[in-house]
Amino acid sequence: MAESMFRIKGYELLNGEGLEIGALNQAANIPARCSITYCDVCSREEVIQFFPELRIEDLVPVDYICDIDKDGLALFQDNTFDFIILNHIVEHVANPIKSIREIFRIVKVGGLLVISAPDKQYTFDKNRDLTPFSHLQEDYMNNTIDSTDDHYIDFLKGVHPEVFDLSPEEIQERIDNVRLRREHVHVWDSSSFRQFLDESFRLLDLIPELQYETMGDENQFEYFSIWKK
Repeated sequence: MAESMFRIKGYELLNGEGLEIGALNQAANIPARCSITYCDVCSREEVIQFFPELRIEDLVPVDYICDIDKDGLALFQDNTFDFIILNHIVEHVANPIKSIREIFRIVKVGGLLVISAPDKQYTFDKNRDLTPFSHLQEDYMNNTIDSTDDHYIDFLKGVHPEVFDLSPEEIQERIDNVRLRREHVHVWDSSSFRQFLDESFRLLDLIPELQYETMGDENQFEYFSIWKK
């Protein structure tokens, strides 16, 4: 998928050395003056196994492997990168607030954070309920490291309801498959995602400065923003 112009406009703010988490086959189209490394929860070979529909030649090289739910970003020291890109990741993780904490920890003071999430009104999540912040706060306070089957059942009910006409064994097989693929366990629209960020910043005692923002109603796709630490 070609990078949207509203994203490219935001990326023009980036400079220096960055880290993109979970890029898969859609690496950010950053300016040539920047350098970047890639981090993901699984290797390139595992991505090919779990996502056979993706074109292999489009997949980015994975420089670092880490599970942000289990280990945070412990591979990286505080204040390491000039910018970090987290596009369409927090809806997949069990503990989104922890993810926000970790990316702010490893970006330099004055560095930039690119954070985006799909707006449910423009995706296959449109029939699902929004995730309340209270649920996410509870996951953070309990240091949740795995999403329960209930999350994936909700995904299947909202996106593939026909699955529940199958046998119990086949239903469990589908649940296990979407777990391997780490399908969406949390759901936002643009306004609720901005509220999630604001509430997370307060909980984490962060005071970032908004540099760039576009909402789903404008771009027909996602909430996309850039914040300065």
